[in-house]
Amino acid sequence: MRALSLTALHQPLEWTLLPDPQPGSGETLVTIKAAALNHRDVFITKGLYAGITYPVILGSDGAGEVNGKKVVIYPALEWGNTPQVQGKNFRVLGMPDNGTFAELIKIPTENIYPMPDHLDWTQAAALPLAGLTAWRTLFTKCGVRSSDKVLITGIGGGVALAALQFSVALGLEVFVTSSSSTKIEKAIALGAKDGVNYRDEGWDKKLKSMANGFDIIIDSAGGDGFAMLPNLCNPGARIGFFGATQGKVNGLSLQPVFWKQISLLGSTMGTPLEFEAMLQFVAKHEIIPIVDKVYALEAGNEAMTRMEQGEQFGKILLAVEH
Repeated sequence: MRALSLTALHQPLEWTLLPDPQPGSGETLVTIKAAALNHRDVFITKGLYAGITYPVILGSDGAGEVNGKKVVIYPALEWGNTPQVQGKNFRVLGMPDNGTFAELIKIPTENIYPMPDHLDWTQAAALPLAGLTAWRTLFTKCGVRSSDKVLITGIGGGVALAALQFSVALGLEVFVTSSSSTKIEKAIALGAKDGVNYRDEGWDKKLKSMANGFDIIIDSAGGDGFAMLPNLCNPGARIGFFGATQGKVNGLSLQPVFWKQISLLGSTMGTPLEFEAMLQFVAKHEIIPIVDKVYALEAGNEAMTRMEQGEQFGKILLAVEH
């Protein structure tokens, strides 16, 4: 099979011919039709990830065929027996186990789910990791309710957009932030009520005056901007976060957190049951994941460059021709 393989850090992925994987007991061979990139893939190539080993095939998201049936892949391995937290053997597909940037992948049979009928290959491949992470953060951790007003920071990434689409499908009032007015406009076109540029002075006060407080805030940036979020919260609000791309938080005051009884809720990926529930919700509401751009598998390094530049709105995909 042909695949993109990580053979060294700080180097482009290698387009190479590898032996076809041989599934063992409890495993199934999937013919990959499309795969999606995540920031995780770029971080790994730069050595910014724990336990990196290579050579390895990156890629956590994939959609493909098994005996003529269209499937999507649950992008994690060995969550464990406790729904509240992943176990010690938990890992994300694509490091250290070979991932989806290939024509074929062997995967535990239990990781294979029917693909929602209304999606094409690239849309389906855009869904798993982003959709699962958004689902757990919004539904399981933040306990979303029909009366909630939602803020999603840094709109444009796959998880943030999935959270927006899920919230809109529930009929919630949603606001967004971005450093790009174009991304804010696109989010409004998808159903957000309004948004602000977080690079503007006083963006938090402007957002507070527009929305009069939030019941749920979804964040993946962390950094000093996170310190502004409790002041935007209504009493009893929940702040769900699944990343910290801007690093540690300076200047966070705990007074509004305890006085308004705000919950700070960290979240990572999700269980197989949550993945199944997310797929059912997507099918019921015919949600179509936002695709930014599609590259051929062999042009994967171009796709990685676009991911690193951070200009995308939606998921970056690799189409696999056989």
